[in-house]
Amino acid sequence: MASSPVIGVLALQGDVREHLRALSDCGAEPRSVRRASELDGLDGIVLPGGESTTMDKLARAFGVRDPLRAALRAGLPAYGSCAGMILLADRIVDGRPDQETLGGIDMTVRRNAFGRQVDSFETDVDFAHVEGDPVHAVFIRAPWVEQVGDRVEVLARVEDGPAAGRIVAVRQGALMATSFHPEVTGERRVHGLFVQMVLQMIKERS
Repeated sequence: MASSPVIGVLALQGDVREHLRALSDCGAEPRSVRRASELDGLDGIVLPGGESTTMDKLARAFGVRDPLRAALRAGLPAYGSCAGMILLADRIVDGRPDQETLGGIDMTVRRNAFGRQVDSFETDVDFAHVEGDPVHAVFIRAPWVEQVGDRVEVLARVEDGPAAGRIVAVRQGALMATSFHPEVTGERRVHGLFVQMVLQMIKERS
């Protein structure tokens, strides 16, 4: 089994450095990805937070959207946080008319579901497959998941407040997504879980 999987971070917009640091802390070899050629040799990829419509446009402009979509369909593991969750969704509510996603997770996601920037908040959530204390989650103009298909595992929900019960973390096969930003709080267990997912995929292929 590879000890240091090569995991890219889509570096078009958003909190790229924080994800690179988190992956490194979890034992992966991180790599910034802007072009299709930089997908070669990756064992997995992270789709960071940012602005989902801007990321969609930049992915098209840099010529990376269609090759990345094909790589995901071919089994490349991916983790999307916030805007990255929207990119991995098969369906969007309140998206722009021309907005497209990479897809891959059978879910419906609502953009900016928790409100505007001033409505950003923090809370603790119980996260499946993550040991220890609850995960401290930071929501910044975050989406939530309104509906999931039968093959999607719900990993976390908001536990109290006006959004209690809303789905904020999911997994389907090699794809994982969260509404929140573990990379900005120093939380490493979510990235660690993704690295373990990638390592398991490498093991199954070998």
